[in-house]
Amino acid sequence: MNPSDGGAADDLPGVAPRLRDLRRGRGLTLEAAAGRAGLSPAHLSRLETGNRQPSLPMLLGLARVYGTTVSELLGEIPPERDAIVRGGRFEGAEADGWMYRQAGGPGRAMQALRVRVPFGVQGDLVRVHPGEEWLYVLEGRLRIVLGESAHDLGPGDSAHFDSLTPHRIAAAEPRGCELLFVHTLLQSPAAELCLGAATHRR
Repeated sequence: MNPSDGGAADDLPGVAPRLRDLRRGRGLTLEAAAGRAGLSPAHLSRLETGNRQPSLPMLLGLARVYGTTVSELLGEIPPERDAIVRGGRFEGAEADGWMYRQAGGPGRAMQALRVRVPFGVQGDLVRVHPGEEWLYVLEGRLRIVLGESAHDLGPGDSAHFDSLTPHRIAAAEPRGCELLFVHTLLQSPAAELCLGAATHRR
């Protein structure tokens, strides 16, 4: 047997079903997940059925694709995470003109952010990716386009949608707007804030 193919599933018990469940939970087809991880669909299928043992580079690649860690893929118990995120001045990370500040714990399947959207930035960028998104307008006015439908939202308004729906998000007035934003898996510059610098971009 070629060493790069890995060994029997008994060497890493439980990894195969976790790989399959994570992929399905992220809404990814076998082909899409394999392409992002640099594997063939047939090889990923063998990993998910336990016919091949994944190498460490494969586990690292799949962990990045699924937004998790190798330790969690291997079924190790993660260290206890702090459930509290304190407020404070808005000092976050900037990505393509938007400002992001974590509003939830890192390394979880669901990520919460506080976002500042300046006027005239990223308004023409159409996003399409697996997952769900929920946003709540804190200040200012937001324009969101979901498919062919455009909506103007003000403070207290919210939107919850499937991220595979083509969507555009922009501030609707010169002062910009501020949001609470929750997503399950976002393939964008914001993902680096949540999932680590090795996260793939689309």
